[in-house]
Amino acid sequence: MAAEGKVTGQSQEQFLLLAKAARGAALASLIHQVLEAPGIYVFGELLDMPAVRELADSEFSPVFHLLTIFAYGTYADYLAEAANLPPLTEAQKNKLRHLSVVTLAAKIKCIPYSVLLEQLQLKNVRQLEDLVIEAVYADVLRGSLDQRNQRLEVDYSIGRDIRREELSTITRTLQEWCQGCEVVLSGIEEQVSRANQHKEQQLALKQQIESEVANLKKTIKVTTAAAAAATSQDPEQHLTELREPAPGTNQRQTSKKTSKAKGLRGSAKIWSKSN
Repeated sequence: MAAEGKVTGQSQEQFLLLAKAARGAALASLIHQVLEAPGIYVFGELLDMPAVRELADSEFSPVFHLLTIFAYGTYADYLAEAANLPPLTEAQKNKLRHLSVVTLAAKIKCIPYSVLLEQLQLKNVRQLEDLVIEAVYADVLRGSLDQRNQRLEVDYSIGRDIRREELSTITRTLQEWCQGCEVVLSGIEEQVSRANQHKEQQLALKQQIESEVANLKKTIKVTTAAAAAATSQDPEQHLTELREPAPGTNQRQTSKKTSKAKGLRGSAKIWSKSN
């Protein structure tokens, strides 16, 4: 028990250092310890070590194959080949089940309880929820258990190891994603260009309006000043203009006086004749 406690306290880097010097049975035993140690869910570096890859063609090939299942497979994959693989401890079973949930989370974010129970080979919902809670505490995934709808809602999950043959597919996916980003970026740049043109047009229109308003203010100011100057002239001159009739006024008044005088004379003659 003391040895097990010492092993679980070791980090992945320490296991890798030990694996460099181990061979054969010692290396196979070390792999079992790695698969059982809590907190270690990535095994790519261990698989890439030459000494570990040599196990594939040795009497310890089942251990190497078990390591590949922990790296890339699921608990269902292990059950399908359990007859040819070493038995798992309870800690190893739980870890492989955690990794199986991560694999499912990469495909769907809301995983029904029925799917989890089937894939993880658990007897009841209580065991399933306890397993998910363990995975959350191990920081393997983050999410919530929807007991009403009987499903696991995943917000985040760790990444798993990648097979070399999957690199081309990942590369192609990333290239398509980059092309999509370039299309989106091009559209954004076009929208920015249109916005800048519209802004320039609005600024030019604003400047034109401000210029017209300034000219109109100047015109009003000049007109107002001229009107003020006209109303503030010399009072005596203004009275003289009032006394002096406008051209043509004397002639109209003279004509009226002449007509009136003629009328008076005519009336006098008529009166004298009648007398």
